[in-house]
Amino acid sequence: MATTTTDGPTTIHVPHFAEHDKLGPLGAKTSVIDNDAELRRALVGEFSNAADAAREAAGKTDLQTAVHDYRKALRRARAVLQLVAHALPKSERRAVKKALQEARRAVSHARDHAVAPDALATLPLAEVEREAANAILNTAAEAKPQAAEIKQLLAEGAARTAAQLEALQAALPPELAWKSVVKGVKGVYADARHARRAGKRSKRQFHAWRRRSKELSYQLDVLAGFAGPHVHELHAELDGVTDTQSPAVDLVMVRDFVRTYGQGVAPEALDQLVAAIEAQLDDLMRDSRSAGKAAFAKKPQQFARRLTKLVRRDVTPSDRHDDASA
Repeated sequence: MATTTTDGPTTIHVPHFAEHDKLGPLGAKTSVIDNDAELRRALVGEFSNAADAAREAAGKTDLQTAVHDYRKALRRARAVLQLVAHALPKSERRAVKKALQEARRAVSHARDHAVAPDALATLPLAEVEREAANAILNTAAEAKPQAAEIKQLLAEGAARTAAQLEALQAALPPELAWKSVVKGVKGVYADARHARRAGKRSKRQFHAWRRRSKELSYQLDVLAGFAGPHVHELHAELDGVTDTQSPAVDLVMVRDFVRTYGQGVAPEALDQLVAAIEAQLDDLMRDSRSAGKAAFAKKPQQFARRLTKLVRRDVTPSDRHDDASA
């Protein structure tokens, strides 16, 4: 059982679900999906698990791993928040969302400084472009956040994330219906689908597609733990799409990184480097959007219906399926 203590006298106890027992009492597969009180309890538990993961990441010695795992945990927390969002008052939903965003963004610079050198090193660049890249990395190294600063930001962000658990507990109703949860999935899917289309001409929208796709993948991973193999298969489809997005998203970051720290580089050389990055980025974006076309072909309502059907297939005993098909 997880215990979260806030600044006040209130201590909140949130049950942790083992991987084999996320469905509630063993042998009671429908206890989460079909029991509104259990569904609420399970999803609050998932948010608590994400907050715990952020705290554990903040304590890791390797800062690059710490930042990566911390940001991953906060993205998962936001995904769970979206699952319960429609049951929350708008003010609370916005407040928790803002707190998670700010906690994650606080270490974005640390992430960029960790990823940019390797990303630039692997790019095929002409001599002038490589010299410009090296000069930019030297300039950026002077602005790299210090280890103590990163550790402090991680600790503060993890504490802030844990504090949102109390806000969820207080604001959520005693019960949470499946139709409210699936509405949260539908909203994230709709945003991702729109961003994928808009990403054809906008790198900003492509990046948004990646963020929403990751959240959708985390949502399906959570729900698959409550349901079974059919939802796991759907999760695998979406998770495969996010793999194709990663190289392109890294280059979006590198392009912005180069522009930020390229003031000391000759303008012609900087323009040539940016052009080289964008040429490769355009190819990666096109390939990724093509790979994700099938996964986002359905309209949001169709996707929501498909998810509900898969959940029902997973939680319905096999003998009832046999009776229905007889």
